[in-house]
Amino acid sequence: MNEYLIRYLRSNGKGTGEGVAHSKRWYVALVRMHHEKKVAERLDKMGIENFVPVQQEVHQWSDRRKVVESVLLPMMVFVHADPKERKEVLSFSTVSRYMVMRGESSPTIIPDEQMARFRFMLDYSEEAICMNSAPLARGEKVRVIKGPLTGLVGELVMVDGRSKIAVRLNMLGCACADMPVGYVEPIGGEKSNKLKKSIL
Repeated sequence: MNEYLIRYLRSNGKGTGEGVAHSKRWYVALVRMHHEKKVAERLDKMGIENFVPVQQEVHQWSDRRKVVESVLLPMMVFVHADPKERKEVLSFSTVSRYMVMRGESSPTIIPDEQMARFRFMLDYSEEAICMNSAPLARGEKVRVIKGPLTGLVGELVMVDGRSKIAVRLNMLGCACADMPVGYVEPIGGEKSNKLKKSIL
């Protein structure tokens, strides 16, 4: 497993048996359009951990090209907060509410493991990350064994005829990146027939 992922999981007391129980959880705050970074800056000043997923994009014109930083999930900011901090965030005029599952009254929680894999993918992938919000059939659980995402655990899926590694996020769908099938191995035994056929 990549050292970054190990450190991230340890910092949240996951998978190591270390750390004390805490009441902080990851939530998705819905914010005003184009205010994701401003909300994040204000949260930073308050000492509340947050995350705005961004990635570099190259915009090409006839006479020039420019690298710009785009927000992967517009109008959303991930907030790692305890109950008190969670209420404080709602005092922002630019924050409307938290994402809530239909039929529920409490904000949806994004598990620490999902956040760790998502952030790891964004930090290290050399391929563009796309969010697939449409229902996606579950793929085979695999671990990446080659390339910059070595150590990442996700699902091997096919999207528009291309093999991709997918990380699911509660209520948000899947974060996907191109991934050659030869760069992954199945978790929990020998290669399945599906993976064998993909490789062949």
